[in-house]
Amino acid sequence: MKFVCRHISGVVFFLVLFAILPSGNFLDQLGLPGLSGPAQAESATAGGFDGPAELPRVLIDSSLHNTPAPGKTIAVRAGEDASKAVAQASCGDTLELQSGATFGSLRLPQKNCDDSHWIVIRTSAPDSKLPPEGTRLTPCYGGVASLPGRPALNCAATENVLAKIEFSLRGSGPVVLAPGANHYRLVGLEVTRTDSSGIVYNLIGPTNGTADHIVLDRMWIHGTPQDETTRGLMLNQVRYVAVVDSYFSDFHCTAKTGACVDAQAIGGGLGIDPMGPFKIVNNFLEASGECIELGGGAAKETPTDIEIRHNHFFRPLTWMRGQPGFVGGRDGNPFIVKNLFELKNAQRVLFDGNILENSWGGFTQTGFGILLTPKNQAIGAGNVCPVCMVTDVTIRNSIISHVASGFQIGNSLSDNGGLPRDGGRYSIHDVIVDDIRPDIYNGFGAFAQIGTQIGENQVPRLHDVSIDHVTAFPPETLFILGGPIAGGHMSGLSVTNSILAGGKKPVVSTGGGPQRNCSALGAVKTPDIVLYNCFSSYSFHHNVIIDGGGGWPKGNREVKKISDVGFADYQNGVGGSLRLANSSKFKHAAADQKDIGADMDALEKATKDVL
Repeated sequence: MKFVCRHISGVVFFLVLFAILPSGNFLDQLGLPGLSGPAQAESATAGGFDGPAELPRVLIDSSLHNTPAPGKTIAVRAGEDASKAVAQASCGDTLELQSGATFGSLRLPQKNCDDSHWIVIRTSAPDSKLPPEGTRLTPCYGGVASLPGRPALNCAATENVLAKIEFSLRGSGPVVLAPGANHYRLVGLEVTRTDSSGIVYNLIGPTNGTADHIVLDRMWIHGTPQDETTRGLMLNQVRYVAVVDSYFSDFHCTAKTGACVDAQAIGGGLGIDPMGPFKIVNNFLEASGECIELGGGAAKETPTDIEIRHNHFFRPLTWMRGQPGFVGGRDGNPFIVKNLFELKNAQRVLFDGNILENSWGGFTQTGFGILLTPKNQAIGAGNVCPVCMVTDVTIRNSIISHVASGFQIGNSLSDNGGLPRDGGRYSIHDVIVDDIRPDIYNGFGAFAQIGTQIGENQVPRLHDVSIDHVTAFPPETLFILGGPIAGGHMSGLSVTNSILAGGKKPVVSTGGGPQRNCSALGAVKTPDIVLYNCFSSYSFHHNVIIDGGGGWPKGNREVKKISDVGFADYQNGVGGSLRLANSSKFKHAAADQKDIGADMDALEKATKDVL
């Protein structure tokens, strides 16, 4: 597989720019002179950094022309053993599994293939029956016209043109990556399990060894409506894996009576071998726990160079107890819901052009959309993941909607006392967080929780978090902040050029009282004082705060209500456009002379056709 390498100098440096800012409406109303404080440097789009976060150094080219299979074509008919056919195939061969037929487990053995001789395993249906390369496959191609609670499939036809790989046992399967499996491309397959009461852990994943150069292309990978299927794809101890144009559905664990507690469409980031690069582009991703989670257990390596773009992260509201058409486990208990995207062990991640919908609390979490929380969970004694870190994460041009809160960003111990290695260098920009409803989705109603665990001085301090050109409307609180008093402050928080609702109480503490938590110090706890007490360095300017209650650092503007911002046609937080009208006093008024708030042109371009 060909890929693009970006070599970054070993010396990481930060350049702070002092810019001459515009002297128009915004500065005049703030009473500021033309020269102001540090301005956000222009974000890099390739070959380096986006804000404080380093971008992936390696990107996978997963196109068909880069996975050539010049050998013979082998027909695998209904009733034949697909695994046996693969075992007998040579590098460069294409195996065509009869469309509409069902096959048992598919084992992919080590073949010592190379970049010029892939093994392609695909449906026998011609390319004209599949969506074109680069277009997402839906269950329509498996003969299914609709799925209850999901977005409309809008099928042009419902002919089943996929070959089905189905698992009928407990455990992991049906697609098994044997130790050393390499250079396999799977196209136009439905991968699932039988409808039964037994738990299935990984529909696709490695077993007892490493695998590399695997492409999943235009696949439908799914569990069953009420059974426990923990995961669609496990990315443990694998390298050079691409998942493109595919549809993942029905991954869930059942509360109280279930055999698992955390389900993902795609999970990984554990094990003793190097992991990454990964490419996850243009997929529908559905799971009760997290649509994607990396980390959360024992590991001696951190997955690196991860590209997550143009995906629809989704959870059916029919999985929420009390909703019309409620669906839970076979005993009636609901599925265990956590968040939509979580990193506990990952480095150099680009999260771009994604749409995330539906996250609610009620179990061990409280309905956040995205978590950046380096740690390991309580598996074994002591620190089972001393390398665990989340660093260099870029989240941009994305929309988070229908959640109890937006972001949870912080460093802490694991439940068994294990320390993370690091957490920081996050660049979050041109993001919308909309329809934050704690009353419906059972959570805090916050834009972001940002902090470091208090009372644990050895925990690495959160550092270098940049939030720029964000538009968000939290109803309860803008920030939940906190960190230790002793042993050093957090550093490098930057919040700029954003449109943010203050909520009922703009800044609240993560708890612990004035003897332990920096956010609880002093008799006065206005936002500027809390920022000063918690961060050794921070930048907070050129933001529009809606009903913010005062006490913000200089260089920001407060308005009373959403309509004072001057959106084109946004209606009290529901519907309409978040583009600024030409008459808005905040057009071209950001520190970089762009409109304050999310860049709607960039965001709409990046998310076009995600839904």
